[in-house]
Amino acid sequence: MMNWQKLISTKRFGLETYHDEQKQDRTEFQRDFDRLVFSSPFRRLQNKTQVFPLPGNIFVHNRLTHSIEVSCVGRSLGNNVSKQLIAKHGENICEHISEIGSIVSAGCLAHDMGNPPFGHSGETAISSYFSEGNGQQLKEKYGITNSQWNDIINFEGNANAFRLLTHQFNGRRKGGFVLTYSTIASIVKYPYQSDYIGKKKKFGFFQSEKDDFVKIADDLGMIKISDYKYARHPLVYLVEAADDICYEIMDIEDAHKLKLVSLDETKHLFLNFFPEDVQKRKVEHMDKVTDENEQIAYLRSIVIGVLVDECSKVFVENEEAILSGTFEGSLVDNMQPHIHAAYKECEKLSYKRIYKSKDVVDIEIAGYNIIYTLIEKEINAVFNAEKAYSKQLLARIPEQYETNSEDPYRRILSVLDYISGMTDIYALNLYQKITGMSLPNL
Repeated sequence: MMNWQKLISTKRFGLETYHDEQKQDRTEFQRDFDRLVFSSPFRRLQNKTQVFPLPGNIFVHNRLTHSIEVSCVGRSLGNNVSKQLIAKHGENICEHISEIGSIVSAGCLAHDMGNPPFGHSGETAISSYFSEGNGQQLKEKYGITNSQWNDIINFEGNANAFRLLTHQFNGRRKGGFVLTYSTIASIVKYPYQSDYIGKKKKFGFFQSEKDDFVKIADDLGMIKISDYKYARHPLVYLVEAADDICYEIMDIEDAHKLKLVSLDETKHLFLNFFPEDVQKRKVEHMDKVTDENEQIAYLRSIVIGVLVDECSKVFVENEEAILSGTFEGSLVDNMQPHIHAAYKECEKLSYKRIYKSKDVVDIEIAGYNIIYTLIEKEINAVFNAEKAYSKQLLARIPEQYETNSEDPYRRILSVLDYISGMTDIYALNLYQKITGMSLPNL
C-alpha cells in the first residue's frame, strides 16, 4: 500500500539536489499555488474555451474562471479529507496531512493548463492531422518510434499539462515550474504512457517526460503496475472530483443564463439532489429572492456543498482501496444512489442540450479547422526549414521551442508546445494572417 508519509512530499522537481527551505509564512504547497497563479500559461486560460463560444454580454465560464472555481472546490474537498483522516488515524499519520487542501487546490489550478485552443476540438484536430492527414507520412520517413507516434496521434491535454509543468524549455530553468512532487502527481489522472491507452484514448505523459514521471512516482511510493504504468496518486481523486463537480453544475447554470435550459428545468435538476422533505425547505429559502439568476445561484451553491461532503465521505471510507490502488471509478461514481442519480440526470441533459447545442458545435467545427491548418503549416515549416515560406513561419515561433532539434519527435512536440499554448483569439488571428484572410494593420 501507498502511505501518506511518502505521498505528501515537499521535494521540488528540478531542485532535488539543492532545496532552499525559505523561511516564510507560506507552506511549500501554498508556494505552488502562487507560482501557478502568477504564470503566463495560467493567465492565458482566460481566453480559452470552456464549453460555450464567446457569449456576448452574458458572462459564462472560460478555462480561467473554471480553474479558479475547481481550485476552490478542491481546497474544500482536501480540507474535509485531511480533517477526517486526522480524526481517523491521529495527527501522526503524516507531517503534512493538514496540507492536502493546499495541494489539491494547486493541482486544480494546473489541471487544464495543457489544453490547446478550442478544447477537445483542438485536441482532435492535432491528433487527426497525424493519424488521418498529411502528417501520416512522418512516422516512416523520420523513423519515429511506435510509442512516440502513439503520443502524437492521441494528443492529450493531460499529458501536455505534465510536460508544461516539468519540461525545461530553451532558455528556461531546469524543472519547468519547479513544483513539489505531490502537486505535480495530483494532476496525472492517467498515470501511464500512451502505449496503455484504452477506449478513452487517455494517458498521462509523453515519451519525452516518461522518466521524469517515473522519478516522481517512485519517490512518492506510488504503486508500479508495469513499466511506465502506475496506480494513481490518491489526491488525483480529489482533483478529479472537484473538476467533475464544477463542470457539471456550473455548465447547467451557464446554460440557464444562455436560455438553453429553462428556469423550471434548472430548479428541478438542482433540487433532485435533496430528499423531498428537504426540497421544500430549500424552495422556501430560494423564494426569498425574486431574481431568477440569484435563485439558481443559491441552488447551485448548496448542491456543490452536498457533492463536496459526499465525495469527501467516499474518499475517506475507501481510503484503504485508494492507497492499495484497487479503488474503481471516480469519487462521483461511488456516491449514494440518490445523489449519483441526480448527478447523472444533469450529465444526460448537458450532453443533449448543452454540449451538442448549435453554438457549441459551430465553434468546435471552426476551432477544428483553425488548429488543423496551423498544425499543417507549422509542421511543414519545421521539416522544410530551408524554404523561404518556412523561414517566415518559423520566425514567428519563440526561441524557447526546439523547432531545430535533430530529433524529429521533439521537433513535432515543439510545434505542439507552440500551438497548444495559444489562446483561442491568438490562434484565430494567426490562422487569418497565414491564410491571407486578414492583414496586420500597417
